[in-house]
Amino acid sequence: MRATFGWPVLIFGLSQAQPSMTPQDDAKREQLRAQLNDTHTWPCVFKFKFIMPSKPENEATLRAIFGQQATFQIRDSKKGSYRAVTVDEKVEGPDDIFARYEAAATIPGILSL
Repeated sequence: MRATFGWPVLIFGLSQAQPSMTPQDDAKREQLRAQLNDTHTWPCVFKFKFIMPSKPENEATLRAIFGQQATFQIRDSKKGSYRAVTVDEKVEGPDDIFARYEAAATIPGILSL
């Protein structure tokens, strides 16, 4: 089994369609793509990890982002104000990973690990 990586949402929050992307952003995305291709054989199950405020709408949004075959492990914080979410989903390649992190970045207060 190959290692999986999760990067901060700041990296995945970049969209190639955004006109504000700089050449450095493109270079970073290509570097991440190369790392993913070097460490994974596609398709494969990729582990996504998030921490987000405990709100039912946040969990519903996150579940809607991932396919029906994705598996979720959810753990509440001690005070119950945050949730740690691990999602395992079969992906076809780096673009699927980028898309999931970009979509998750729209959830208020979410952190990607």
